[in-house]
Amino acid sequence: MTAKQKIFWLRLVTLVGLCVPAVELAWRWWNGDLEPRPVTVATHATGDWAIIFLMLSLAMTPARTLFDWMPLVHVRRRIGVAAALYALAHLLVYVLDQKWNLLVVATEILRRFYLTIGFASLVVLVALAITSTDGWQKRLKRNWKRLHWLVYPAVAVAIVHFFIQSKVRIGEPAFTAGLFAWLMLWRVLPARLQKSWGGLALLAVAATLATVVFEAAWYGLVNGLDPRRVLSPYLDIDLAPRPAQKVLLASLLVMAAVALRRLFLAANRLWTKRYIQSTIPAP
Repeated sequence: MTAKQKIFWLRLVTLVGLCVPAVELAWRWWNGDLEPRPVTVATHATGDWAIIFLMLSLAMTPARTLFDWMPLVHVRRRIGVAAALYALAHLLVYVLDQKWNLLVVATEILRRFYLTIGFASLVVLVALAITSTDGWQKRLKRNWKRLHWLVYPAVAVAIVHFFIQSKVRIGEPAFTAGLFAWLMLWRVLPARLQKSWGGLALLAVAATLATVVFEAAWYGLVNGLDPRRVLSPYLDIDLAPRPAQKVLLASLLVMAAVALRRLFLAANRLWTKRYIQSTIPAP
């Protein structure tokens, strides 16, 4: 298979994968599987998928480096645009829940802090999706990269929105925040550490501790709980896995995947070398 064919199939599989959640949600809604509160379920589902695809879009850069597979750069933009579309669908379903009364929607966005920051994040993501094309990149030149740096604060704000919307059940937002910490910390690592085992181990520890801090800070600031009480569930095996444990597991899985990829590449190089040697006639 040629490089162009690989990119074609990767783009196609990515496009199908990005559409599957929307099709599945629409099908369930049509068949009444979302009852008794279909709008509420659809609102949460579209928001969840927006966050998932945002994380995936940010993961493409480290994945390309760690797995030494350049074709991933060809799907990063599609995943980011999909994240913006799911975030827009998240808003539209909320508007539907308000009977398409835009005045009520605008009032609620202005009155409720978590809606305000969620809407601000959406505006940025939609702007980035619109300007993600090659044409806009040529028009904006150097300013294009500066504009698209806004994706990082936009994702951070979206995660805060996720925390507030989840209220006291913050397991998923805390896990997401831990993954976001991993992705951001990887970007600030020196280049020599980004692909090293030491760097990946450091990331695993740092992201895990950051998740504990996020969780403790949230419970302390919002619920007034002693942050030390957040640590006690980590000692109870019946309450596992906790958000930080999930982040640690995800970090270890990344390291295992990188090891397998490097083992495969080494085996492939060895096989190629031996094949060439076996086909070249001796002098």
